[in-house]
Amino acid sequence: MLAEQSVASPPGPIHMVDLFAGPGGLDVAAHWLGLVVDGIEWDDNACATRARAGLRTHHADVRAHKPADFEKATVLAGGPPCQTYTVAGSGAGRRALEQVLGFVKRMAAGEDVKKSLDGLDDERTGLVLEPLRWALEAVKDGRPYDAIVLEQVPAVLPVWHAVGEALASVGYKSACGILHTEMFGVPQTRRRAILIARRDRKPSLPTPTHQLYRKGRPADAGDLALLPWETMGKAVSRGVPYVVISNYGTGGDPKARGRRTSDEPAATVTGKVSRNRLVTHDERELPRFSLPEAGRLQTFPIDYPWAGGDISQQIGNAIPPRLAAHVLAAALGMKLDRQALDKAVNDKWEVTKSSKPLAVKQETTQSADALPQHLASNS
Repeated sequence: MLAEQSVASPPGPIHMVDLFAGPGGLDVAAHWLGLVVDGIEWDDNACATRARAGLRTHHADVRAHKPADFEKATVLAGGPPCQTYTVAGSGAGRRALEQVLGFVKRMAAGEDVKKSLDGLDDERTGLVLEPLRWALEAVKDGRPYDAIVLEQVPAVLPVWHAVGEALASVGYKSACGILHTEMFGVPQTRRRAILIARRDRKPSLPTPTHQLYRKGRPADAGDLALLPWETMGKAVSRGVPYVVISNYGTGGDPKARGRRTSDEPAATVTGKVSRNRLVTHDERELPRFSLPEAGRLQTFPIDYPWAGGDISQQIGNAIPPRLAAHVLAAALGMKLDRQALDKAVNDKWEVTKSSKPLAVKQETTQSADALPQHLASNS
């Protein structure tokens, strides 16, 4: 089975509300772990994918909802839009960082900053504060979330630290930091700023399972307790070794910039992934990554039913489901079974969607022997 929960929990599935749910990266991981998710997403294209994938979706602006609209949810998750914080974006979020940190302090003090947010150069910058609004309102309503999970680009880490301090004022303990996706078995180098908060205990970020990628270093070099990083060639086979040429990379030999071999993880998958060229080592052109293949580099199932427009951007915006599974498991006190996770990642969505949840044993007064076989963990 995929996971064993190590903390007490009421019977029945765990319910989670996912703010800015996108095309479903977190939902896929939550399904593997046996959670029930209500996703809130306003983008028409992402909602088209979610509908085709059969995900529970509220096609709406997160700012138009509140915790009381999702009374069963005991877990809050959110991955706000990152465009204004990324290096490739306009930089409005980075310029407004000190202002955003000030908003966090004001919200923690009980102030309604909604009107002040209207003065930001880019309204998307203020969306990073929505998860905190939800958390504080839930506490005020007397129904605080048991766990909170937030993810964003690395530039947002100072905001997550500030949010952690704000949550501490209402009884939460938190952990936050930067995670490297390849260190969790994703065949791609990507960094995400993660915050996990709980009320009952001090949480920890998930422990890496794979090596950190370094150009020119063998995949198995480093900590002998860690697995080699996963490769593009394993995730997307072309029958021959290949080289991906992208617009990524700085420093060193300009001719070598933005080149990764199929024996390495992919560079960060973005909305421009379809522009990357694929060639053999003797420079013979190969077909570029298809959309399903780009999804595989993010650890979505190969048959994930992408729909709507701008699918490359949907794929690039999503959190890799495999990383999300590790983060959710850490937040919920679950121990992942690596072999079961591997199987879930490599299975087709139509198979895993209709199968019984792989995430299982919820600790109650029952012993493991008393649970149905499909709920028993062998991890």
